[in-house]
Amino acid sequence: MEKVRFGIIGLGGIAQAVHLPILSKLENAQIVALCDTDKAKAKMLAEKYNVPYFYTDYEKMLKEVEEIEAVEVLTPTNLHAEMAIACVSAGKDVFVERPLARDYKEAESVVKALEQEKDRKIMVGMNLRFRPDSMLLKGFIEQGELGSVFYVKAGWFKKPNNKKWVMMKEKAGGGVMLDLGISLLDLALWMAGYPEVKSVNSICYKHQTKSVEDSAIVFLKFKNEATLFIDVSWSYEFENSIFYLHIFGTQGTGELNPFRIYKDIQGNLVNLAPQKMDRPETLYWKSYENELKHFIGAVRNLHPLVSSAKDALYRMKIVDAVYKSAKLGKEIVFK
Repeated sequence: MEKVRFGIIGLGGIAQAVHLPILSKLENAQIVALCDTDKAKAKMLAEKYNVPYFYTDYEKMLKEVEEIEAVEVLTPTNLHAEMAIACVSAGKDVFVERPLARDYKEAESVVKALEQEKDRKIMVGMNLRFRPDSMLLKGFIEQGELGSVFYVKAGWFKKPNNKKWVMMKEKAGGGVMLDLGISLLDLALWMAGYPEVKSVNSICYKHQTKSVEDSAIVFLKFKNEATLFIDVSWSYEFENSIFYLHIFGTQGTGELNPFRIYKDIQGNLVNLAPQKMDRPETLYWKSYENELKHFIGAVRNLHPLVSSAKDALYRMKIVDAVYKSAKLGKEIVFK
């Protein structure tokens, strides 16, 4: 397969820790241009990864570097929508780190722009789907091993990354719900087969923050009578970060971190999961590697794109309802 030629906008922590190291080693990818408002950083990273062009103006990069086929948008959230729209309008496919936008209205503007460029693709980074253990659990569910999924419980407790902008509502759109919660929401919806939401109830706290929430507790009811509980926080005091997902079905239970599949077989509780799995650090790395390989394959039309902009629009509708429920102190019923 011919290499997909990438431009990257935004060279912060996620770019340097994950995207640049992975993309630079994938045999089907080539980084041809970098862009960041910090010229010294862009120059340094271009030299480190042998990238021929670097810019401080992404619009200039899109105009001048014609060989770019796909763009990664790895900037603060307030820039995602405008940059994604500019990229598809310039004829590029786009990978945007989560979330697609700060709210439903912004996400809708991206989807509308994409509808005008029908040959283009936008994928939103939801790497939890691409963890090897997540994909195994999804396979068990699709094979009917758990029966019908009726309850999903997920949590993620982690101190925020050292970025001032994630604490600013104007730039981030929200707090821990948009940082961690939206990934759990996506993972749970995917695992459960995208049931239609009936209502949302939530509480948000600002114990250590001012403009955005540092903890969020969310309860969703679905029209098929299934339920979802999400608990996320930057401020819970734990020795280490905690991430978990429990899926309860009529014929068994699935868990992530660690990976377990529990079933009652002739009166005995049996764990069907493989005895040995990768270390958490390896699962984390492979999730991004698998995600980027999927995007490259989709750009080359080898398979349909998952985690599309339209998927993200539905997630943002739910997230908007989470914030509305917390603000009004009542359940939000979907029409």
